[in-house]
Amino acid sequence: MEFRRLGRSGLSVSEISYGNWITHGSQVEEEQAHECVRAALDSGITTFDTADVYANTRAEEVLGRALDGQRRESLEIFTKVYWPTGPGGPNDKGLGRKHIIESANASLRRLRTDYVDLYQAHRFDQTVPLEETMQAFADLVRTGKALYIGVSEWKADQIARGAALARELGIQLISNQPQYSMLWRVIEAQVVPTCEQEGISQIVWSPIAQGVLTGKYLPGQAPPEGSRATDEQGKNFIARFLRDEVLERVQQLKPIAEGLGLSQAQLAVAWVLQNPNVASAIIGATRPEQVRENVKAAGVKLDADVLAQIDKVLNGIVEYDPRLGG
Repeated sequence: MEFRRLGRSGLSVSEISYGNWITHGSQVEEEQAHECVRAALDSGITTFDTADVYANTRAEEVLGRALDGQRRESLEIFTKVYWPTGPGGPNDKGLGRKHIIESANASLRRLRTDYVDLYQAHRFDQTVPLEETMQAFADLVRTGKALYIGVSEWKADQIARGAALARELGIQLISNQPQYSMLWRVIEAQVVPTCEQEGISQIVWSPIAQGVLTGKYLPGQAPPEGSRATDEQGKNFIARFLRDEVLERVQQLKPIAEGLGLSQAQLAVAWVLQNPNVASAIIGATRPEQVRENVKAAGVKLDADVLAQIDKVLNGIVEYDPRLGG
């Protein structure tokens, strides 16, 4: 495993991190989830990402139990706040002060830790003054419940405003967590340049495009049983990629991966890590062997010719429109 600094901060993270969206507390049984976490730890992953909304708080509980007994100082634990949790009361969502503070305390209890290394705004809240949101985050940092602050799926102008307020409040906004893959590059035009200027890194989710870039989904055929496309929660996110035109092009990536001695999944993860603004790529898993295989993308360098070959294969089906982010 290799490590990268997150933004301009002193926090190092494993360049491949483990995330438990959809899987823990939902798609896989708890013992299987624990086996995946053990495989991540054994593979050198130290960075773990979750959110209170995943499986309506159960994912945090599973991760907390899975990491229980590990040396806390050797881990980087991230979680998020914004989406509705609990019974869905008027203050059970958003980025108002009440919801942020209460959610942070609840997340710490579920994760069995006194602090998180990174607390992230899961989306931008148009209904709450940004000053209120950032002040609440600053108070969490000052009380030691969060070491750093991040955001997820914010647009470039929102990131710039948040970074400016963070500086005024004397805290560090160091990361953005967007979707990013060979097929989904909407952050490249605006978000990445803004983050480079502000000293903010990307922690990217779905580097394998919900599993499509593994090549297991074949044009003209039904999705494999038990795959993300058959999961009630996951299928809505993968649907945009399950077009025959996309699946046919993905199959053309196979000889490129094989020529490098990589699987298509490893190629996809390695591809996002070529972007110098990406600090870490989040992988998920339903089986420990998926973790062990995907971490082999750590440290892989793709030369310009390979990147050009990938662009040529995918020309015309990649999404670049920055309006689709956030």
